[in-house]
This record gives sequence, C-alpha cells and structure tokens, in this order.
Amino acid sequence: MPLNYSKWDNLELSDDSDIEGHPNVDKKSLIRLKQRTIHEQREARKHRIAQLKADIACNEVLEPRIKQITAAVEAQGPTYFSQLVDRYRNNPSPEAPPTNAPGQKTYDEMLLSLLLQVWDDAKKDGADKDDPRLREKLGKGLQRHVTMMAEHQARLKSDLAKEEAEQKKKITSEDMHDAWDSHYVPPKPAPPPVKGAHIEAPKKKVTEYEVINPKAVSAAPEPVASTSAAADLSEDEELPELTPTLEAFSKLPLKAYEKSWEFIKGHRDTVVPGASDALLVAAFKAQSDGKSNYAKQCVHQSLLLQYCEKLGKDGVSLFFRKMVTGDPRATSIFEKDVVDTYAHLIERVRISKSQEQVPVEQIQLVPENPEQKITFTVPDGPPPEHLQLEGPGFENITVEEVRKVLQMRWDVFQSFKPELQEALKTQDLDKVNKVLGGMKVEDAEEVVKLLDMAGILNFSGGIRDETGGDEEGEEEEEQEGGEARD
Repeated sequence: MPLNYSKWDNLELSDDSDIEGHPNVDKKSLIRLKQRTIHEQREARKHRIAQLKADIACNEVLEPRIKQITAAVEAQGPTYFSQLVDRYRNNPSPEAPPTNAPGQKTYDEMLLSLLLQVWDDAKKDGADKDDPRLREKLGKGLQRHVTMMAEHQARLKSDLAKEEAEQKKKITSEDMHDAWDSHYVPPKPAPPPVKGAHIEAPKKKVTEYEVINPKAVSAAPEPVASTSAAADLSEDEELPELTPTLEAFSKLPLKAYEKSWEFIKGHRDTVVPGASDALLVAAFKAQSDGKSNYAKQCVHQSLLLQYCEKLGKDGVSLFFRKMVTGDPRATSIFEKDVVDTYAHLIERVRISKSQEQVPVEQIQLVPENPEQKITFTVPDGPPPEHLQLEGPGFENITVEEVRKVLQMRWDVFQSFKPELQEALKTQDLDKVNKVLGGMKVEDAEEVVKLLDMAGILNFSGGIRDETGGDEEGEEEEEQEGGEARD
C-alpha cells in the first residue's frame, strides 16, 4: 500500500535551506530575510483576522439597534430622535465592545455619532426643526445607514473567509504540537495555597454545600464554595480564606484578561486547588458588607480559574488565548456566566440576611409588678369654650389653668401619628407597644415622655411624675380626682 505524503504539501517552514541567490550575497542573510518576511506576513494576517472578527461582533450588536431606532423615528418623528440624542449624550450606557483597546468607544457613543451625522445631513438638505419633512428625511437617513451597515458587514465576512482560507493553506510551526510535551510548571506542594482551607475530608463534621456556579462543578476537582457555607460565619474555620497572592489577584479589574494572564504567569500559586472556592467565599463576605464592586471582581476571578481548570491540561493558556484575542463567542459565554453567578450570589446574600435574627432595641411599656396596670387617658377633643369645675380637688385651681392643661393634652395627642392615636384609643397596651416597637428608639422615647407629660399615660390609675416638680404633680392628681364640666 503506497504512503500518502500529500498532507505535507502545505507545510511552510521559515528556515528554508534551498534558497538560491547571488554568489556574492551571504546565503544565511537571505534565509533570515525570508524567515522575517514569513513571520511578518503571518502576524499581519493574524492581526487582520482578529480585527475583522471584532468589527463583525461589534456590528452584530449595533445593526439591530439601528434598525429599531429607524422604525421608532419613522413612527414617532423628530421628538423621539431628539430624546435619543439627549439620552446618549447625557446618560450613556457604559457597555462597549470587549476589545480592551485604549479609548474604546461605547455602543451609545457610536450611536450618538451616527444620529448627529444623520441630523447634519438633514440640515444640509434644507430641513429644520419646524420642517414637516423632517421626519421623512431623518427616516431616510437612518435607512441609508442600515443599508450601508448590511453591505459593510457582508464585505467584512467575505474578507474574513478569505483571510482564514489563506491562513489554512500553509501548515506553520504553530500548528505543530508535541503529543506529551507540557510547558506548565506545577506549584510547589508546600505550603498550602489557601490558609484555613481543609483540602482533605473532615473527620468529624461534614458540611453540605449549595453551589453558586453549578455549571463548573462537574469539571472541578473540589466543590465550589457555597453561599450557604459562606453565610454560616460561625463555621468560619472551615471556609477557605484568601492568601496574599489570591487577594491581590481578586483586585484585578473586570475583563482585564491580559493583566490576569501576566499575574498568573508571575504567581504560580494562583492556579491551585481551593483558590476558586476562596474567591467565592470572599465574594459572599464582600457582598454582605455592601462592597458590590469587589464582590463582582471576586466572582469574575473565581470563574476565570474554574474555566481554566475545565479546559484541561493546557486550560490556562487556551483560555487566555481566546479571551485576549477577543473571541466573541468565548467572551460572551464567560461574561454571561459572571453576570448570572453574581446575580445568584446577590440573592443568596439577601436570603442569608433575611434569615439572620438580630435583636433590635425597642421601647416598650411594661408594668413594674403584676398588680400594676397601665391605662391611657385619651382626650376626645380640645377643651370646651365653657368649663365648670365641680368636686373636690379644684379649690386652688382656676378654670384657665385647667383649660391650659386640657389644651396641652389635646395638642400632644394630635401631634402623634394616626396609628399611635388609634392604638391609644383602644386602651390596648399590646397595640400601643407594637406601634412603639416599630419606631426608632429615640422617637419612641420622646413619645413616652410626651405621653407622661400630657397626663395620657397612667400607672395603676395615677400619673407617674418624672418632671421632679411636686406642685405640678399635685395639680395633675387633683385634676384626676375632680371633674371639669362646661
């Protein structure tokens, strides 16, 4: 059976030894020149392909938005057009293509530039704000850009197909892989990478975990740290903690894949068992403390390590190769997973906080002994115009003095919130305490002082005097003993 060597026809090597040149020209120089030319062409093609993919991905986001804007402007007219311009100019969204390029414009900035261009074209065509044809001109201008976008997108895809086909024509050294060769340097086995983390199974106590990111569990050698475990802070000694290296890693910005890649290459103790767990526990604690930005960074870096682990032996280099080059499919999947995992973390923190029973300081009215009874003297209204004092206890008190006391009691009662007024009218101590328990301590204390001062609060049928004035206390006791009539 003849051997087929046709697969080597496309082999391209940069160190050709059969180069023929002028006898007076150094052959080694010609070889180096050709090597450099081949590498430069190869790098230029790789850059061109990456740029085409980034442009296509950006247009796939912008194209449906432009179509939606066009339909809305045709339906609602220049008013809606102006509202869009104001929104993109004054309150733009930070969403932008994931290129990490300096000065990268956001999608809203691109749309604003397009709308301003359409507006300028309409003005050059003689339209102004009061022109009845303005809606038609704006709609046509947007439709023209929709058509141009579709044509441009088709050209980009065609160019990409040509570049990729040209790239596949030759087998380069980058396509050659040694079957069992690995350039990964494993971390030293000691000391343990995550302080406080129990890598081996506990002997006495087993904790079951609810996983934050269930997608990554099947490939992960260690269970992903759970929100329920992180919520149980009394078991803190069983939760993994960040090492100084992981803490520095957790503070890297979101989507800064190149920085994360350089950090991992310089700190081999970042990619170790338990690291992603420790980052998730740190994320839970940060979210519980209100540090939402740092919590999302921890989730981002934890998932980054999980993805590297899921991709196998060369997962670290493979993951960052896709992310740094801006592979739209890879970045979109990863970033969506970050958003979903962080949303689940927020919900777990909310549930954890709702389950915490923290004693709240309250002001409550409680009798000093079982025989004592607390009652409330609730006024029916302001003092009547004509008052008549009858019975014992009014010998040394004038009608005006009684009127002032009754008016003050009514004014105090009227100053209370309606729910407190209704509770006082029922004479039910539990209902009054319920209203007081719902207030801030300072507000409830002030209410109790006013109740006592106005003579509305009574203990065992009498008034407890906290003002320290004997004369005023006697006066109020006499008022209780007598009766005022009109």
